[in-house]
Amino acid sequence: MNWRTHTDYRVYLVTDRDLCLGRSLEDVTLAAVRGGAGAVQLREKHASSREFLALAKALVSRLHPLGVPVIVNDRADIALAAGAAGLHVGQSDLPPEDARRLMGPDAIVGLSVETREELLDAERFDIDYVGLSPIFATPTKTDTLEPWGLDGLRWARAHSPLRLVAIGGVHGDNAADVVEAGAHSLAVVSEICSSPDPENAARRLLAAFR
Repeated sequence: MNWRTHTDYRVYLVTDRDLCLGRSLEDVTLAAVRGGAGAVQLREKHASSREFLALAKALVSRLHPLGVPVIVNDRADIALAAGAAGLHVGQSDLPPEDARRLMGPDAIVGLSVETREELLDAERFDIDYVGLSPIFATPTKTDTLEPWGLDGLRWARAHSPLRLVAIGGVHGDNAADVVEAGAHSLAVVSEICSSPDPENAARRLLAAFR
């Protein structure tokens, strides 16, 4: 499947098992997908390689048949071994051109950008989206620069042709403002993972695009 042409990025779940309120990551993710999450990034900062791979394979087996891509954060080896749909890299990770070469022409490749310079530079890469980070200050991303804010997001939409995935402090109450300011996609962590009702949380985010 060519995930590059068949992915709905509007609600983009970024996983964090520590925020899932004791529930399994698989259960929370499937609930979010039922609510309309169309892309899932598996982010595991502290898991061993074997544990990370097992999680990736489990999600791939459940989500790919539903047409929802699993995008692995940072680790090209895990993405390839699990048969994941894509890879997300940051500014200090595998360079985007090498990520594309390894993942192949039909895989999703995303890149985090935190500054205007990084956003403009990203146009030279064969990528599918940029993760604009952070839009607002957030406790789940503490190693970032100044937030973009809504004005920065508007600037990004006006100056870049790339798909903009907004992440950082995005939630149901501000989602419509973030979309209005120019985001093509809403990426969330705690808004879904820590919700008592992940399905409804995803549905509420999706409604921001209507």
